[in-house]
Amino acid sequence: MAYIPRLKEEYKSRVISALTEEFGYKNVMQVPKLEKIVVSRGVGAAVSDKKLVDYAVEELTKITGQKAVATISKKDVATFKLRKGMPIGAKVTLRGEKMYEFLDRLVTSALPRVRDFSGIKSDGFDGRGNYNLGVTEQIIFPEINIDKVNKIAGFDITFVTSANTDKEAKSLLAELGLPFKKN
Repeated sequence: MAYIPRLKEEYKSRVISALTEEFGYKNVMQVPKLEKIVVSRGVGAAVSDKKLVDYAVEELTKITGQKAVATISKKDVATFKLRKGMPIGAKVTLRGEKMYEFLDRLVTSALPRVRDFSGIKSDGFDGRGNYNLGVTEQIIFPEINIDKVNKIAGFDITFVTSANTDKEAKSLLAELGLPFKKN
């Protein structure tokens, strides 16, 4: 018997029927699903100190459980002393089981550790069914040891769904457990 993440099982058993009931889909394949989660972090100070990108890659690898890659600049920007090809950030693209595992850890253990948490804003949708969430501190994840952090920094989490509208995507993410603020 192969391992199936808790949220994937919940998606198949409960979320598909709830979304079909809400939006009246005729076919199971019409129901939106979570395609990937991209966790990215820009390191602006990496222009002067190359080690900062390595720290960012290491922290994102610990948080997501998948090897992060350094992102490089695409063009020269003289005002920032930036050259084409310099490492300036880190990112991880999660799909499949690791994606569901990360989402489960985000919802159950990381977000409740945020100070004065009352839910996430629902204005991060892009019009095509994708949602962006900014995390201000990486130390909300239990995998990060606060004593070994050299600088507290935030990162962005992008949820890419197959939904056609923001309303469908918000319903999908809310059913998967993301705690949106009540308007």
